Amino acid sequence: MASEARITAVLGPTNTGKTHYAIERMLAHRTGVIGLPLRLLAREVYDRIVALRGPSVVALVTGEERIVPERTQYWVCTVEAMPTGLGADFLAVDEIQLCADPERGHVFTDRLLHARGLHETLFLGAATMRGAIAALVPKARFMWRERFSTLTYTGARKISRMKPRAAIVGFSVDTVYANAELIRRQKGGCAVVMGALSPRTRNAQVELYQNGDVDYLVATDAIGMGLNLDIRHIAFSSLAKFDGRRMRLLAPNELAQIAGRAGRHTQDGTFGVTGEAPQLDPEVADAIMDSRFAPIRKLQWRNSRLDFGTPERLIAALEAPTSDDWLVRAREADDLHALKTLAADPALRDRLGDARDVRLLWDVCRIPDFRGISAAEHTGMLERIFGFLQETGQVPDDWLAGQVRRIDRTEGDIDTLSKRLAYIRTWTYVAQRTGWVADEAHWRGVTRAVEDRLSDALHGALTQRFVDRRTSVLLRRLKQKESLVAEVNDKGEVTVEGEFIGRLEGFRFRQDASSSPDEAKTLRQAALVALGPEFNLRADRLYNAPDTELDYTEQGGLMWGEHSVGKLVAGADPLKPTVAAFVDDEAGPEVAEKVRRRLQHFIDRKIATLFEPLLNLQRDEALTGLARGFGFQMVEALGVLPRESVAQDVKQLDQDARGALRKHGIRFGQYTIFMPLLLKPAPTRLRLVLDSLARGLDEFPESPPPGLVTIPVTEGLPQDYHRLSGYRAAGSRAIRIDMLERLADLLRAEDSRGGFEAKADMLSITGMTLDQFADLMQGLGYKAERGERPKVKAAPEAPADTPAEAEPPAEDAAPTETEAVEAPDEAQEAEQAPVPTDADQPADAPDTGEAAPEIEVFYTFTWAPRRKGGAARPRGDRPQGNKGKPRGKPGGKPKGGPRPDKAKNFEARPPRKEKPIDPDNPFAAALMGLKDKK
Repeated sequence: MASEARITAVLGPTNTGKTHYAIERMLAHRTGVIGLPLRLLAREVYDRIVALRGPSVVALVTGEERIVPERTQYWVCTVEAMPTGLGADFLAVDEIQLCADPERGHVFTDRLLHARGLHETLFLGAATMRGAIAALVPKARFMWRERFSTLTYTGARKISRMKPRAAIVGFSVDTVYANAELIRRQKGGCAVVMGALSPRTRNAQVELYQNGDVDYLVATDAIGMGLNLDIRHIAFSSLAKFDGRRMRLLAPNELAQIAGRAGRHTQDGTFGVTGEAPQLDPEVADAIMDSRFAPIRKLQWRNSRLDFGTPERLIAALEAPTSDDWLVRAREADDLHALKTLAADPALRDRLGDARDVRLLWDVCRIPDFRGISAAEHTGMLERIFGFLQETGQVPDDWLAGQVRRIDRTEGDIDTLSKRLAYIRTWTYVAQRTGWVADEAHWRGVTRAVEDRLSDALHGALTQRFVDRRTSVLLRRLKQKESLVAEVNDKGEVTVEGEFIGRLEGFRFRQDASSSPDEAKTLRQAALVALGPEFNLRADRLYNAPDTELDYTEQGGLMWGEHSVGKLVAGADPLKPTVAAFVDDEAGPEVAEKVRRRLQHFIDRKIATLFEPLLNLQRDEALTGLARGFGFQMVEALGVLPRESVAQDVKQLDQDARGALRKHGIRFGQYTIFMPLLLKPAPTRLRLVLDSLARGLDEFPESPPPGLVTIPVTEGLPQDYHRLSGYRAAGSRAIRIDMLERLADLLRAEDSRGGFEAKADMLSITGMTLDQFADLMQGLGYKAERGERPKVKAAPEAPADTPAEAEPPAEDAAPTETEAVEAPDEAQEAEQAPVPTDADQPADAPDTGEAAPEIEVFYTFTWAPRRKGGAARPRGDRPQGNKGKPRGKPGGKPKGGPRPDKAKNFEARPPRKEKPIDPDNPFAAALMGLKDKK
C-alpha cells in the first residue's frame, strides 16, 4: 500500500550519482515513473533506459513529445508532465530543490506533497531541502551522497588563456553568442548549449564537443541540471541573470549547481570567472567547494484542489492562500494570467455553460507560451484554440496545417530558426493532447518531423557561425606561401585562396568578422590586390548609371541599388545639401571624387525636379516689395507656411502681389499658405530630409504613408514635423492641410455663433467618425457640446453637386455675412423635426411591442472665445472692412437678428481705400453680384 511505501530523500552536491542511483532503483521495480526538470535531461535519461530495457517498455512524456508503447513499464517525464494516479511501484523527482523556484516551484512542491510510488519514492536534490522535506514529509528518510571528485576555485582567467575542455557560462542569448564568437576567433570554434535548443540540436552540439571537433563549450545555466559532459573547467562570464522580472545576482547554491559540472566521476574539476565577471568572494568560493549553503525556508505553492464550477471559482481556488509556514503562494503564472484574461471577455464568458467548459478552458490556458511574443498575442491564440475545441471538439486539420506550414522552412539565421523552433513547440504540444486533433499519430509525426528539420538546420547554422574550419586552413597556407591569390566575383564576394573573406559593398570592403586580428590584417592586404581594379570599374559604372538606379533614404543616405555609397550633408542653404561619399581610402582620391561628383549631380537634379515651383519662386526677379519678401519666407519654409505665423504680412499684400504669388502656385488658405504641388509624397519625403539635415538631427523623422487624410499625433517628433509633412495637428490627430482647407470652405457656410452640427460632407472629407471629428474641431478652436436625442429617419438627400475629390470653390475668400445668415441650419432643422410620442397614438391602438426610439449622439459646434496664448479663429481673405471676427458668441442672439454693435465696430475703424477685386476669385465675383443686386 502507498501508506507503507518507503520515502527517501537522496541529497548531496552535483557529481554524486543521484540520478544514476534513481535509475537503478526504478529498474529494480516492475513499474516506475521519474520526473526530471528539463526536456533535454528527460531525453537523455530515456535514451539510457531504452539502451538497458529496450524501447517497447519505456515511455517518454514531455510537453512536446509523447512516446508511449502499449506495454509501457517505465515512464520518463518532465515534472510538469508526470502522469498522476498511475499507481506505479516506484516514483522519483529529480532536482527537488526547484520547489523554491519562483516560476516552476509550485509544480515541484505539489509533487513533493502528493506524488508517491506504491512501494518506493525518491526525492533527489540539494541538501538545502533537508529541513523543508523533514517538515512536510515526516516519514521521509534521508540519504547523503558525497561528491566523487573535488572542486577547486581558480579565480579569473581570460578566454584567450582558457585551457581546452572548458565551458564558458552566460545567462543571456547575447552573452552566449558574444562568448562563442570570441572563442571562434581565438580558438577556432566551440559548441553551444542552451535550454531553448531542441534535444536534437543540443545532442548534435554536445557531440561536437564530446568527440573533440571543438575543445570549448559555451552554455547557459541549462548545463547545471544533470547533463553529464566531459568538462574540466567552468568559467562564469557573468554572476547575474534576468529571472523574468528583474536582474539579480545568483545565489551561491545556484552557482554551485553549475560549477559542479566541472569534473566527471572521479576526475577533479575547477571553476572561476572570465570576461567582465568580478572575482567571487572568498566566502562564496569556499561555500561552493565545501557544499555549504543556507537552507531553503520557503517553498512555492499553488492550490491543486480546483473548483471548475465557474471561472471565478476556479480563479479563487488557484489563488487560495496557505496557512503552512513552509509554503508561500506562488506568484501569478502564465496559465493563471491567461485564464483571467479570457474569463474577462464577455463573449467568451457567455460560452462557458458548465464545469466541462471551464475545465477545457483551463486545459487550453496551460499551453505554455513558447513563442514569448506578448501576453495579448498568446491569449489570442488560446482563445482561437478554445473556440475550435468547444465548437467541434477538435482543432481543424486545415487550420493546423496552415500554422505548421508557415513554420516549416529551414532557411534563415540562428535567431530565425530558434524562433521557428519555439513556434513549432506550441503545435507539438497541441498534437500531444489526447483528443485535440483528429489524427493524433499523424500530427505528432508531422510536428516532430518539422522540429527535426529545424533542429538540424539550427545545428548547421550554429556550427557554421561558431566553428571556424577556415581559420586553420588559411593560417596554414599563410605559413606555407608568401603571397595569396585573391579574387572578386560578380556578387562582390572576395575570396583568398578560394576561401571567402569578405564582400565589396559599394565602394567599401566589408571583411568577414570571423577572422582573428593577425589573420585579418594579412587577408586584407591580399584582398586589396584584387580590389584595386574593381574600385575603378565600379566608379565608371556608377558615373554612367542613370538616376533611376540611385535613391536617397529617409535618413539622408544615398543608395546605388542595394549598396550604400554616401550620405547627404547640410549645406549653407537647405535646398543645396552637399554629399559625402563612402569610399575606402585604398580606392584612391580619384575614385572618391568621381563617386562624390556623381552623387552630387543626382541630388541636385532631384531637388530641381521636385522643388521646381519653389526654385522658380526664388529666382523670379519680377517679384518686388512685400511679394518678394513673402516669397523668401515661403522658400525658407520649404513651401508650407502656417497662416497665423505670417498673418500681418498677408494683410499687407495687395491683390497684385497676391496674384503674382499665385502664378507660382501659392494658395492662400484659411489655415495654411502652401504650394499644392509640394504636398505630393515625393517632395514631402525630400522636404523632411532637407529640413532634418539643416537642423542637424541625429535621427530623421519618416514621412507619413501617402494617401492618408489624417495621421495620429505622437510625442517626441521634431518641431514643425506636421507642417513639413503637409499636415496640421488638431486634437489627437493631424489633418492634411489641403483637406483642411476644403473643410474650412464648408465651415464658412455654418453659423459658428448659434451652433451647427457636422454634415456628411465634413465627415467624408476627413474620413473620421463623429467623435473623432469633434476632437478635431476642438483642436481647431471650436467648442463641441455633446448631446443625445431620438433618432429620426431622414429623407434621402439629393446627391451632392460637387464630388468630394473636387477642389473647393475658392481658396482665399469667405462668404459674406449675408450669405452666412441665409445658409440653412441643418442642425436646427434636425432638432425641430417631430418625434413620435405616446400621445400621437390612438387610444385604442394595439400594443405593438416595439422598442423605444433609437438614441443618436450629436455634437453642436460653436467658435470658442479667443484666449490668451490660444489660436485665433482661422479665416481666409475677407473684404478689408470685415476683420474676419467670429459672427457672435455662443449663447448670443439668433442668426439674422439685429446687431447693435455693428455700426460701432465699423465706425471705430478708419476708412480704407477699396481694393480691386481679384477676377480669379469666384467668391469675390459672387460678392460683386450681390452688390449689383442691391
